Amino acid sequence: MEERTRAYLRGRFRDHYRRTELTPPPAANEREWGYIPWTEGPDTTMVRHRSLLELGDLSEFLVRKRPRHVYFSAGRFRDPGASSMHEKDWQSADLVFDLDADHLPNVTLGEDSYAEMLAKCKDALLRLLDFLENDFAFQNMEIVFSGGRGYHVHVRDANVLELEREHRREIVDYVRGIGLDFEELIETETVAGLGRKTPTERRMLQIQGGWGKRIHAHFMDFVDDLLAMEEDAALERLQEFDGIGEGKAQATLNAARNNREGLDSGNVTVHTAVEQLAQRFAERAVERDNAPIDEPVTTDTNRLIRLPGSLHGGSGLKTVRLERDEIADFEPLVDAVPETFTGQEITVNVTDGGEVELGGDSFTITDGNQSLPEYVAVFLMARGRAEKEKE
Repeated sequence: MEERTRAYLRGRFRDHYRRTELTPPPAANEREWGYIPWTEGPDTTMVRHRSLLELGDLSEFLVRKRPRHVYFSAGRFRDPGASSMHEKDWQSADLVFDLDADHLPNVTLGEDSYAEMLAKCKDALLRLLDFLENDFAFQNMEIVFSGGRGYHVHVRDANVLELEREHRREIVDYVRGIGLDFEELIETETVAGLGRKTPTERRMLQIQGGWGKRIHAHFMDFVDDLLAMEEDAALERLQEFDGIGEGKAQATLNAARNNREGLDSGNVTVHTAVEQLAQRFAERAVERDNAPIDEPVTTDTNRLIRLPGSLHGGSGLKTVRLERDEIADFEPLVDAVPETFTGQEITVNVTDGGEVELGGDSFTITDGNQSLPEYVAVFLMARGRAEKEKE
């Protein structure tokens, strides 16, 4: 990036911060702060180990330094400005989750557009929130569009703040479905039936919530599809599964037809073949429903995370706090465009053209000097795809 481009972006970031009021995180003075300035060379040179006391008033700091990126720590410390983690004296930390579109298994880099990647990342966010809200019953959560490739969720319930890394790792494993054991989701009930001298035991899949409920939902969708087929087609479909031959396929189909009420209640063990099939859907549930978070972010109790409300120096977009009921309608490439960069055009020299979806419009941009809406030009410059042209 040329100095002329950096100078332009520094100035426009400053203009944005002059007209924007940011809300710092809770206990802001107990957190470490860091930032990346607009300097020559790679953008990984971070100024860190700063306390808010050293930075001064946050709004004035942002106007004065107009940083490329700005971060605060998930951790809270007795001395956040100390130069070593030991000297900082860790006290507690938010539980932070990071979803990055570049790392999602269903994203194909080079094929999916930026908008498509972010749409898939929003789907992953909703899966993550299902775990956090329904499985863990977390309540104090802050949801943030990162301004770049995904979303952050900050959990600040009192019962998670002092969790050590290994306990945070257990939460990671749960939402990722790592090490999920189907047998642990089965509970045994004692059944005293008519005409029986001794009670018998019935094995039931726990379907009230958690992974058991997710597995059961996928399995019953399959059962519904199976029962809608002609018998030959249903048997053929069942035999597509490894280890299910003609006999097990027929037994499974008969169980689905004759024990539908039992299957609905979680009794997926009515026949050995049915239970074996249900276990396959545990694997499918993990594949489809897990939250593909960036695992090291959640386990790191000292992690620096992007400040909500700040500008992302790799896109020129805002880091946006979202209320839970705003997520469905949130369009990151529209709603995160800073108003500061709208309403005018500037001239840039595009070095890497192509399709750009931004601000509700789609642009086909060619290489060379051209006048573009400023928010598009800022996006291209921030991503290293254009340089500011001389006025």
